Amino acid sequence: MGYLTLNLLAVAALFRNNQEKALEDLPQVYAGLEPAISILVPAFNEEATIVAAVRSMLQLTYSEYEIIVINDGSRDHTLDVLVKEFSLTAFPESFRGRIATQPIRALYRSTRHPNLRVIDKDNGGKADSLNAGINSARHPLFCGVDADSVLERDSLQRVVKPFLRHPEMVASGGTVRVANGCEVKDGYLLRVGLPRNPWALLQVVEYLRAFLFGRLGWSQLNAMLIISGAFGLFRTETVIEVGGYRTNTIGEDMELVVRMHRLLRQRGVPYRIEFVPEPVCWTEVPEDKATLKNQRIRWQRGLSESLTSNWGLMFSRNGGTPGWLAFPFMVLFEWLGPLAELGGYVFMVFAVTLGLVSWSAFAIFLFVAIGLGILLSASSLLLEEMSFHLYPKAWHLAALVLVAIVENFGYRQLNTFWRLVGLYRWAAQRESQWGAMKRKGNWQGK
Repeated sequence: MGYLTLNLLAVAALFRNNQEKALEDLPQVYAGLEPAISILVPAFNEEATIVAAVRSMLQLTYSEYEIIVINDGSRDHTLDVLVKEFSLTAFPESFRGRIATQPIRALYRSTRHPNLRVIDKDNGGKADSLNAGINSARHPLFCGVDADSVLERDSLQRVVKPFLRHPEMVASGGTVRVANGCEVKDGYLLRVGLPRNPWALLQVVEYLRAFLFGRLGWSQLNAMLIISGAFGLFRTETVIEVGGYRTNTIGEDMELVVRMHRLLRQRGVPYRIEFVPEPVCWTEVPEDKATLKNQRIRWQRGLSESLTSNWGLMFSRNGGTPGWLAFPFMVLFEWLGPLAELGGYVFMVFAVTLGLVSWSAFAIFLFVAIGLGILLSASSLLLEEMSFHLYPKAWHLAALVLVAIVENFGYRQLNTFWRLVGLYRWAAQRESQWGAMKRKGNWQGK
């Protein structure tokens, strides 16, 4: 019922959004008064995708922005590729180190692109890289983008809109879509397609469900607890005031947002955090089981760390909808959800085997458990088709409908098991790591 309620909120929000889209057909005039943005791109062993990502950012249609790539002690040729492709030269400069980071080795500027800089630093993880970028950022807003992501040209114009509407806005997040199967050339998305790899295809529907009704629904209540690290816009000074990104957690993106809710509500500061539904960022997802497993385990551990380090938000006097609704929801259904779901399956199997539960009751249990999963996935596809219709061919939609059904017979349960492993690793307090993601970059044009 909780997820269905979020779905209804998302439908209402998309309806309003579609009405606003009618104005976009009118001639647009940009006065150049939009707040300047610093784009931060942490990169660790990203030689396969970093060039396409930076090229896409250099083509953005925005009045004033800078790109800061942070090479986090990569062991591959990430820095060499950047130096060669963008004609980088060492350019020492001073900046305020308001957030402690690992030592900076060198600073580079592009001789061909005045708004492109590169920071080469000792390895410290993604959060440490973002903090280094924040220290070097010159603009009032910064946008964190993954090095394997490709932005559409109007991405910044879309994600900055909440800041133009509400002066108390401190963060906004955009939709992230699966780039596998798409065609990208010179950093520009040419064709939207579906991946042939089954692991990547399953994640297309998963991403639609997570963004189109999950985060969009919470955004209507000003209770969104996570902005994806792949694409999020923040007010620079506010992030510095709350201490920047935590370097001792895996889920630094969610932890920052939850901490912002907690601290700003404690201080009684009016603020807003909003989600932008337009598809603005395309990212490569894992195409093999091992990498996907490690990613989901890290995500669950990151969720655990984000929630437990900010317990003060839950049921606090000034907690509002984040503390009284979103936080408990996350604890019960996302954090402890794997225990309940797998525990339910195990209990029902033993109960029906021992004769404690009838076969008809067991069948109804499976129908409800699997049927609701299919319903939520199908409703996400419906929202996608009604609002954006990004996948143009009929077979695209047919394939996604099939995936929305098939994913509930094994893939969802497998994900639940991986999340349970992440919960165990958090409880066992194993050492946190940023971890490596296998990048193929085969969706990029030559």
